[in-house]
Amino acid sequence: MVNVCEVKIMSENNSKVSWPHAPVHQLSKKGTYIVTCATYKREKLFDTPFKLDGLQKGLFKYASEFRWRLEAWSIFSNHYHFIGHSPEMDDNAASLKQFLHEFHYRSAAWINELDNSHSRKVWHTFWETLLTYERSYLARLNYVHTNPVKHGLVRVANEYHWCSAKWFEEQASPSQVKTIYSFPSNQLKIKDDFDDL
Repeated sequence: MVNVCEVKIMSENNSKVSWPHAPVHQLSKKGTYIVTCATYKREKLFDTPFKLDGLQKGLFKYASEFRWRLEAWSIFSNHYHFIGHSPEMDDNAASLKQFLHEFHYRSAAWINELDNSHSRKVWHTFWETLLTYERSYLARLNYVHTNPVKHGLVRVANEYHWCSAKWFEEQASPSQVKTIYSFPSNQLKIKDDFDDL
């Protein structure tokens, strides 16, 4: 049974999403990762604005609890991506699995409670890649910020509420935005064959 407090946190309806960190655009000393995760059988379980809001708030909550600093994210009905920096005291990003386990456990309990599907499997697996080269990191920032455009959901990424593009464009300097968006991302090998959104 999901904790009532968890349901409240994931379902509060705030129109503006804030994230307390300004974008840094540099690799972390301990580890900077790109993470992709899909729902089981790629089912579109987070298929309403309310559900996407809840999932996004849950991601922020558990990233904060485990001291991961998110720099880019895109959240969809059947998968998500993010780029995050591990806590400085976290050797080999050991907390990543704990962070994702807690986030997936709580978000699965929340969506299953909401849909009255208590035994349904929600998350399948996740893929993480340690980013060690600056150019690769910057290209992946571009990729994650603009992922809603790749999936044909919006013309301009900052129009999609469940990604970091608008936040990034408001927080970063115009030159940083121009630089990040100039890095080509079409040759990247990222698990993202979710074209049927």
